[in-house]
Parts: sequence; C-alpha cells; structure tokens
Amino acid sequence: MSKEVLAVVELMANEKGVDEEIIFDAIESALATATRRNYDDEIDVRVEIDRHTGDYNTFRRWEVIEDSVAIEDNVGWYIREMDAVDEDPNIEVGGFIEEPIESIDFGRIGAQTAKQVIIQKVREAERKKVVEVYEKRVGEILTGQVKRIDRGDVILDMGDNVDAVIPRIELINREMFRIGDRVRAYLQEVTFRPRGPQLFMSRSCNEMLIELFKIEVPEISDDLIDIMAAARDVGFRAKVAVRANDPRLDPIGACVGMRGGRVQAVTNELNGERIDIVLWDPNDAQYVINAMAPAEISSIMVDEDRHTMDLAVVEDQLSQAIGKNGQNIRLASQLTKWELNVMTEADMAIKHETESKDTITEFVNALDIDEDFAEVLAAEGFATLEEVAYVPTAEMLSIDGFDEDIVSELKQRAKDALLTKAIADEEKSALAEPAEDLLALEGMTPEMAKQLASNGVITQEDLAELGTDELLEHVDLDETVAGDLIIKARAPWFAEG
Repeated sequence: MSKEVLAVVELMANEKGVDEEIIFDAIESALATATRRNYDDEIDVRVEIDRHTGDYNTFRRWEVIEDSVAIEDNVGWYIREMDAVDEDPNIEVGGFIEEPIESIDFGRIGAQTAKQVIIQKVREAERKKVVEVYEKRVGEILTGQVKRIDRGDVILDMGDNVDAVIPRIELINREMFRIGDRVRAYLQEVTFRPRGPQLFMSRSCNEMLIELFKIEVPEISDDLIDIMAAARDVGFRAKVAVRANDPRLDPIGACVGMRGGRVQAVTNELNGERIDIVLWDPNDAQYVINAMAPAEISSIMVDEDRHTMDLAVVEDQLSQAIGKNGQNIRLASQLTKWELNVMTEADMAIKHETESKDTITEFVNALDIDEDFAEVLAAEGFATLEEVAYVPTAEMLSIDGFDEDIVSELKQRAKDALLTKAIADEEKSALAEPAEDLLALEGMTPEMAKQLASNGVITQEDLAELGTDELLEHVDLDETVAGDLIIKARAPWFAEG
C-alpha cells in the first residue's frame, strides 16, 4: 500500500502541476474521512503519511475544551481539560489528545470519497497558484481573448483555464467586441472566490493610459521621462502631464514620436481617444497654463486658500478654453488638481474690480480706516482680514508710509474684528435651523440636519456643494454613507442637466 500511495502522489502532482505536499494532504484527508465514516462520524480522526516511505498511521483525537463548555454535537470529538491533564499534564485548551487506531487500507477507502477530496484539494491549490501568479501582475496591461459577453461585461480567456472580466463601466465608450477578439486591458484586482480566482480588468482607468505610454515610449521605461498625471474623458479625449529627467530631452516630442506614431498607437488602442501631451511644471500657475492648451491664457489669479485659479482668455478663445461640454477645462482641472474658472479678460477685470471694492469696503468697516488707506492695503495685495492680522510685520513695514505703530495698530484691529466676527458666526450657527429640503432628503435625520445647520450647512444645495471629507468633518458617518448622501443632494443638478 505504501508504494501505491507514493505512486498516486507522484502521478497527480505531475499531472496537475501542483506541489506533492498538497496531494499528501488530500490523501490524508480522504483517509481520515473514510475512517470517520467507519465509526459513523462519532470520532475525530487524523492520518499521518510518511513522505518518504508512504507508510501511514491513523489516530483518534479529542480536542481539549474548557471544563465549563457544554458539548451538544460530536460528543466523541472533545475532552474536558480536567480529564485531558490525566493523559498529558502539559496539555492546554485547544490542543489535542491522540491515540493510535487501526488504519484502513488505502485501496479500500471509498473511491468516490477519495476522488472528491483529492480533486477538491487539487482545485484549491490550482486556484491559489493562479492568484499568486496574477497578484504579482496587478498594475500590468494583459491580453486575453473574448470568451463571452454577459450583460455588457466582457469575459476574457487568459489561458490555462483562467478567466478575467472587464465590467461594462470599465469599457471605453462606443467600443464593441466579438467572441474571439483579442483585447488588452489593465489588471486592477485579483480576488479569490469559491468558484475560483477572479481577475478584474479595466480599459477606462487612467492607469491604462499611463501603461500604454510606458509600452510605446522607451524613454519612460528607462526613467528618462516621468508621467506625472493623467485625466481622461473616456473614449473622447485625455490629457497626460510629462516631465524630462534629462534637460536635453524633449518629453512632449518623445511621447508624440516620429510623425505622431507613438501617441497614435495609444489613441488607436483606446478606440480613437484624442490625447494632449502637457508639459508638467513645478510652478502650479504655469502647469495650469500648459494644461489648458490649446487655449492661450492671458492672465491668471491664484487663490491658494480655496485652491482655485481664475483664468482669463481673449473673447474669441473662450469656447476653445472651455471645450465641448466643458471638456477642456474639466480635464485640465482633473490633471492639475486645481479648481479652474475660465472667463474673458473683460469679465476678469469686472470680477476683480468688484472683489477689490468688496475688500476695500470690508477694510473700511472692520479696521475703522478711510477709503484711501484701505485702497493702499488692497493695492499691496491684502485681500482678507486674516492676511492683515497675521502677515509678518516686516512685510507690512515695507509699505511706504507704514511704521511700527501703524502696523501694530492695524494688526490689532484686524484681530479684534476677526474675533467679533467669529463670535457672531458662532451665535448665528447655534440658532440656525435646517431648511425643509435638507430635512426631507432621503437618509437625513433631524439630529444630523440640526448638526449640519449649526455648521452653516442649512439647505440641500449647501450639502450638495460639500465634498465627502468636508461632510465628515461635520457629522460622524461612514465614508460610503456620506458619499451617497452628497450624491442624493446633487440629484437636482443632474435633473437640470
């Protein structure tokens, strides 16, 4: 029998391509199962096979449990600790007491039982092997053959009985596949499921675009060029920001390629998606100007506190700067991570003139100074009371006509005005009541609405303008729940669209 065991192990390990230890474990499990059935499953059994000789021994075993635990099922599988210490003084709860029993013949175990157990173990080993192989390839572009299309999801045959799925939402707009087509996609995730490993792939993610450029542009793989960011309007247009690590190298030219060959190869793979190559710049303003191409920006105003930029263009370039359905400015905003507002030069002048007047009025009222004095502060770049209160004294002393006494008095008045405003805002918030539309929003509770109102979020529109992180600062919610609440608040936006 020992030779028969070794022969089966060697045969199945070679046939299935799995480790012999897995086959040994499967046979041990099959022998143990068959032995338990001989005892009507009233005992627990462990079988141990000698890996060198093929000989095996069978043991009945009892799991040690605490004295106070009630045993309802499989009474013969357990032993209380007070009885177990008589057999082994060093035994602990969770350990096992064992005694040898007669082994059944390997050839006499139920053939069906042995087959099922061994096949199950081998399949589990094969699945784990697939997971291990593909987990190392997450982040790569892989190629598979279309096996079937299920409710819009594309199922790919990756070979070796491995399937991958491209969910419908991860496909490029308007692209169609037929059975047998070869498709390239980005491997996002590998999960282990009862029916086997599942590979999830995407053709619409930014990483797909980046990896295609790495394939087509050797300079990227050689670390001579870095891709700093990417943004896509999937299937229509994309922007990619690049920089060169060698000042002698033109990163845009390298990515475009001779006669546009390299970027065209990427475009063809992405079903005709047009791609703009943008020069990355450490200066955020210049980076935004580059990202807005082909529109030319004539002036730019940066608000670092709000992380926004106002961009001015000549009137006949406004539509180009915005792009079809806001595509150009939206992609530039996603690429640079700045909120961008584009307008004509005339509108920019009006806006900033209005803002300047508002600033001057605020300085006059809050600091108790005349309009000329307020205009000097505005002309020097001061836009808020916070800047007046907390800008370094040396910076204000550099203004013509300002001495230490003036600067000290101005800063103190600004701090007093801010304190008064904060107290008034706090009192106002404490008395604020949520609007009816906020209370009526699905998923909103009266307590949550009251808490939001006390933080200035009074209407459904106020909630819609928040980001998930901002909402979580006001209320204690799960991140997913918070995101769903904001989406519901924004529903009227999409209805209007």
